[in-house]
Amino acid sequence: MTTLLSFLFVLGVLIFVHELGHFLAARRLGIRVLTFSLGFGPKILKTTRGDTEYCVSAIPLGGYVKMAGESPDDPRSGAPDEFLSKTKWERFQVLIMGPVMNIVLAVVVLAIVLAQGAEMPAYLDQSPVVGAVGANSPAQRSGIRAGDRILTVDGESMATWDDVEIAVKTRPNRSMPITVDRDGRPLSFDVRSSAEGRWEAGEIGITPITRPVAMALERGDPADAAGVKPGDVIVAVNGTRMASTESLTTIIRANAEKSIDLLVSRKGAERHIPVVPMLKEGRGWIGITIVPETKSFKPGPLEAVRLSVEQNAKSSVLILKTLGGLFTGSTSVRQLQGPVGIAQISGESAKAGFLPLLTLMAVISLNLGLLNLMPVPVLDGGHILIMILEGVARRDFSMAVKEKMLLAGFVVLMLLMVTVIYNDLTRIPSIRQLMPWRN
Repeated sequence: MTTLLSFLFVLGVLIFVHELGHFLAARRLGIRVLTFSLGFGPKILKTTRGDTEYCVSAIPLGGYVKMAGESPDDPRSGAPDEFLSKTKWERFQVLIMGPVMNIVLAVVVLAIVLAQGAEMPAYLDQSPVVGAVGANSPAQRSGIRAGDRILTVDGESMATWDDVEIAVKTRPNRSMPITVDRDGRPLSFDVRSSAEGRWEAGEIGITPITRPVAMALERGDPADAAGVKPGDVIVAVNGTRMASTESLTTIIRANAEKSIDLLVSRKGAERHIPVVPMLKEGRGWIGITIVPETKSFKPGPLEAVRLSVEQNAKSSVLILKTLGGLFTGSTSVRQLQGPVGIAQISGESAKAGFLPLLTLMAVISLNLGLLNLMPVPVLDGGHILIMILEGVARRDFSMAVKEKMLLAGFVVLMLLMVTVIYNDLTRIPSIRQLMPWRN
């Protein structure tokens, strides 16, 4: 029930804001709006105010604003309050405002989330120096080592670990040239990523330099008994600096029933704590939950808006690259998700709290706004494209030509919808078991 309600909440807000953009632009320009509907199909609830019928329809996967004289097939009187009586510039304003409102919503909602403050991995904005390389990982097989600083991935410059994560995760099952700086010498490697997790994100098996932090301790186990506290940063073990959570785990497991010296940082002061790992299931154990070091930030209102604009601009570039990759083959269609996937994530986000749900809403709103600007007939961007082409040709296309263009756009959207729903179903374990070709 949580999944369904959160899905309807997220989708309902996004649809309402999108159609509200069309509605307000039409009313501002003096266009008569006949219907404002949330959803498609049979009308469940409806009321009429002035010339407009406001309704909620049975299928909640979209919505529409019906304007007088919107289509050449509609009855037209030539009155100035009809859509096609307006200039192309005025019609453009009506069409563009739906996607614009979704983009604005993404900025506003993300700014609200950021203004609450958050914990983020400390390494994300740091130089991408490799802290550890997974055993038998694509990176290790290619020759990348701990200490290498990543310069480029697939020709793109990498300034931070955030850049590296985005570049790798969006290229699953692909060979990509990676250039690193090793002791002042540039070296190039050809690395083929794997596809990991439910969303089949690209992975090459490298982790950043991160100091491990004790997030939680098992009461009475060696770390707790020795005096380790939640929040302690593990700086070194037996004099060896810790560059990743994996390196700490490896040392602990290899020293069962042997005393090890933990150098921890607590509130800025360092101290040595001797710990003797107990033998558990054949390896060393001190009863500690380890996470990478994080840092907190709480921006003011204006700073939150600035950060939101920057993050949405960065995400927009990534979304456009991903959409472009569908045509060039650089983006796997398996990474796309549809309504079932959105419902799953909505439910998971709702269980995590209201702020994660708002974050998801901002992400989907941005995607929806940009997707609707694609020059595909049926979408807002497709209608805008037709108007631009008519402007270039200095004549309106015939209804037959427009119908063919809209039909082509409809076919593309249906193929895309079938693809994303198929992807969604393959991410449900019980259904995936019935698809041996995906296992």
